[in-house]
Amino acid sequence: MPKENQAPHFTEKEREVLYRVIHARRDMRHFIGGEVADDVLARILEAAHAAPSVGFMQPWRFVRITKQSLRESLVQLVEAEKEKTSQALDERKAEFMRLKVEGIRDCAELIAVILAPDDGTVFGRRTMPDEMALSSVSCAIQNMWLAARAENLGMGWVSFFKPQDVADLLLCPEGAKPIALLCLGPVKSFYDKPMLESEGWREREEIETVLAENQYPLATDKH
Repeated sequence: MPKENQAPHFTEKEREVLYRVIHARRDMRHFIGGEVADDVLARILEAAHAAPSVGFMQPWRFVRITKQSLRESLVQLVEAEKEKTSQALDERKAEFMRLKVEGIRDCAELIAVILAPDDGTVFGRRTMPDEMALSSVSCAIQNMWLAARAENLGMGWVSFFKPQDVADLLLCPEGAKPIALLCLGPVKSFYDKPMLESEGWREREEIETVLAENQYPLATDKH
């Protein structure tokens, strides 16, 4: 039997800090170089590794990119995918190309997050094996994001790449799938709002449009 949890209850002040961090988190694209201290980076990665995972499978792998030539190769992959994405946006192409979608060259640390090859875990994911593995890795990334913000560091998730191209660069084994390039480091300031909202790309939905009782919230359907 699991031991009874002896951890103390959190205080109201501690809860307020947690919610403040959640709402202050931003997907950052503008970095100012600098460094991330080793102990701080270790805390952030430990927070990621403390994430929940379906069947306790822990399917995340982290690769710290320290070679400048490798970082530059990743930049080239991202820029190529950005161009292809712009071609699919038709009337919003020019608007999209003005957006800054990554800070790979400027961030202090670059961390690749990779979905490990399937280890055969069935517990909790028999009906949705791929979705539950990916959801578990996403939980680790969110932990990392919140920890970074609590450390007053910016973090941005870059997804403009073909997974196999990044897998080849990072010598990943068969079945491993890179899903994120995480830019991490000091920033001059944090965005007041999510950048895509400030740029007029999209707006945050009101909670009433995504919340319902006993059936799918039909108000979120857009035609």
